[in-house]
Amino acid sequence: MKTIALIAHDGKKAEMVGFVKDHIAFLRKAKLVATGTTGTYIQQTGLAVELKLSGPKGGDAQIAAMTAEGKIAGIIFFRDPLGKHPHEPDIQMLMRICDLYNVPLATNPATGSLIIEGLLED
Repeated sequence: MKTIALIAHDGKKAEMVGFVKDHIAFLRKAKLVATGTTGTYIQQTGLAVELKLSGPKGGDAQIAAMTAEGKIAGIIFFRDPLGKHPHEPDIQMLMRICDLYNVPLATNPATGSLIIEGLLED
């Protein structure tokens, strides 16, 4: 079973929950990992989610470490491109790790759909 990581900045959490609901059939085929607050919202859809710390408290770094260890098949990270984030270095590190280890990273719903369907279709 492939592991998908789900992350969303505060201004994108509702969009992430809608995205998860739209792709729930695919996501049931995966192991899900998420940063703390995002994962708590996703759990309300009925999906099982392994929760990491919230992003600003190290959750992005935890997911980056899992990615470097080969434990993550793809990441969907709905970023708020207009907001300031105190944990920006962790965000940049996560993106660098994805590039370094050739792990697909989606930062918007269109690319997220392609990743999910590509990784989880029968």
